[in-house]
Amino acid sequence: MKNTVVTFGEIMLRLAPFHKERLLQTSLLQTGFGGGEANVAVSLAILGHSVRFVSRLPQNALGQAAVRFVRGFGVDTSFIVFGGERMGIYFLEHGASVRPSKVIYDRAHSAISQAKADDFNWQNIFSDAHWFHITGITPALSPELSRICLAAVKTAKESGVTVSCDLNYRKKLWSKEEARKVMGQLVRFTDVIIANEEDAADVFGIEAESTDVISGKLDIAHYKSVAKQLLNVGNAQLVAITLRESISASDNNWSAMLFDGDSYYVSRKYPIHLVDRVGGGDSFAAGLIHGLNKFSDKQQALEFAVAASALKQTIPGDMNLANETEIMNILNGDLSGRVQR
Repeated sequence: MKNTVVTFGEIMLRLAPFHKERLLQTSLLQTGFGGGEANVAVSLAILGHSVRFVSRLPQNALGQAAVRFVRGFGVDTSFIVFGGERMGIYFLEHGASVRPSKVIYDRAHSAISQAKADDFNWQNIFSDAHWFHITGITPALSPELSRICLAAVKTAKESGVTVSCDLNYRKKLWSKEEARKVMGQLVRFTDVIIANEEDAADVFGIEAESTDVISGKLDIAHYKSVAKQLLNVGNAQLVAITLRESISASDNNWSAMLFDGDSYYVSRKYPIHLVDRVGGGDSFAAGLIHGLNKFSDKQQALEFAVAASALKQTIPGDMNLANETEIMNILNGDLSGRVQR
């Protein structure tokens, strides 16, 4: 029986000051690991799925530490290949109040950006898979990776594997024109498209009216049109859009919507006092994959994904370390934060 979820992408070393300090004032940096597809893999493993993370890492102590870290959560790392000289790094400066969080990438010439097509045997990788998750970050890392990602989604579809793709546009990695060309090809082989309130506009020029993401003003009604247009971009059956209303760098409202071509589903809205918003979208993607595989009701699947990602944003680090019971407690309305004994 095919029951493995496969994710493919870069895992990076994460360096961040303690206590919301600025990079220029800190003398200490906290280390960790993170990356969109690795975050999804770890979240799904904690939720009880068989998960395989595919990547390319340098054959050095940092590469080995990253593998041990992911494997420690029960993720299959047997298809990670080794080569190249360095691991990508990102520096995270946590914002507060009116000061936004900032990310500085140091990932040029990373091991995965120098990957070649023959590094990955996709037929073997998908031999026992039923789901494949990818994001718009990985194909942005090099022209060769764009081709590798396209080969991966094609093979997944030929193998009967469901494909989800988080558009995840990163302006520091490629232009909107480059993203539109490549992602337009990838979504032709995608069953579930995931985006935030800006991705649809940045990648495909699809904008919601009466919306200003800077002020945090979002009109959910207009995102119905965005979802419908996204569904028509490729051959997807579902479009999910996360909706973040940024009150400040410390406080957000968080919700999402789902469209299946016939019906629109809108989730509950959670007010979140942020601990770490990085990885919030990845935890939503993992929660949605889990929800769609566990619940027959799409509304419940969406609510699980939103509850999971709301909970993640109260946890330091890139990855959602919450289990299903904790997420279901949030979903069922326990938002008191009272001590559990």
